[in-house]
This record gives sequence, structure tokens and C-alpha cells, in this order.
Amino acid sequence: MANQNQMNAQGQNGMQMPPNMQQQNMNHGGHEMFDAHEVIASIISMLDQYQMYDQHIQDQELKSILNRQYTFMTQLYNTVVESFKTGQDPTVPTQQYKMQQNNDTVYGVKPGKPKKPNQSIQELSDQGLSAYMLGQVKSLASLMTMTSLEMTNPVLRREIADSVPNLIEMGYEIFLYQNKHGYYQVPQLAQQDMNNMLQSYAPVQGQNKPLM
Repeated sequence: MANQNQMNAQGQNGMQMPPNMQQQNMNHGGHEMFDAHEVIASIISMLDQYQMYDQHIQDQELKSILNRQYTFMTQLYNTVVESFKTGQDPTVPTQQYKMQQNNDTVYGVKPGKPKKPNQSIQELSDQGLSAYMLGQVKSLASLMTMTSLEMTNPVLRREIADSVPNLIEMGYEIFLYQNKHGYYQVPQLAQQDMNNMLQSYAPVQGQNKPLM
């Protein structure tokens, strides 16, 4: 009679499982496998793009933001890959990203030179490069939000879900940098229109009653 280890190493069809798979927790759904591949590939794409941006950025403040985000995302990549392979808690858990910008936003729109596509690589600017960074962060934040809703492995699901606030913080950091330099302008409504909209809702009075 086969011993218990041999029985555990066999699938339902009696085929022998590879030794490395015997050590892993295979609680990944099929849909999750595709989602995880997409997330990991997107992190790689972001890291690769950041390396290219770094060669063209002129402003040291923007370069510092890029390098901090690149370092953080590299560690996240290692964390996600480890848990994806093992199904277990990673060696280094998900970290918390902390931006270094203040929360002050400059409001108003000033006239500027009309934008148009670059005609050569020499026309790359910090304004455009910071916009590319923001686009990558926003895209990855949306992807991770959607995929975390359909993850079955609890460890991987938590890592992906916990990464969304970090990406939001990264995006906010880039926005504040752009806003401060006039790259991302923020218009406001007229004061009366804003006041009218702010007063559009009222709280529910009394104790909330459960639906029947």
C-alpha cells in the first residue's frame, strides 16, 4: 500500500505531481491565474517604463519621486511573485508608501502654449514624463482594484488589495508635483454654483430603519 506522502503527491487521476508542486499551496482559481499574470506583467511594464523615463527627466525633484516609487514597486513585485508561486505569506509583507509632497493644491487655470505630440525624442519634457508616470500608476491602480475582487487565494488577494491605496498615494504625489509646476491645472466652479452644489444634500433624520 502506498504511504500517505505518496498518496498526497498524486492527483485524482493517479498521476504523480512534480516535487516542487507538492510543497506549494495550489489554491488559485483559473481566472485568478490570468489576472495575476496580468498584474505582474503590468508591474514589470511600469518598472521598465520608469527606467526609460529616468534617462530623460531633468528636474531632480521628479527624479527623486520616480526613484522612490521604482524602489517601492520593485519590492512589491518580489512580494507578489513570491506569494503567487507559493500561495503563502511572503518573506517581506506589503509595505506602505508615503509621499513627500504636501497636500496644497493650486486652483485656477492660466493660459499656456497649446499642447501637441512630440516630433522627436528631444522634445520630451518633465511635464510629459510626469504625465506618463501618472498614467501608469492610475492604470495599475484600476487593474489591481478589479483583480482583487476576483482573487481566491487570500494572501494574494490581500496583497493586491492593499496595494491599491499605495498606488493612489503615488498618483496623488505625482498630481501634486504637476499641479505645483503648473502642469496639471485645476479649474473651479463659480462660488455661487459651488455653494449651490454643496447644499444639494441633507442628512437622514432619525434612526435608520432596516429594510423589511
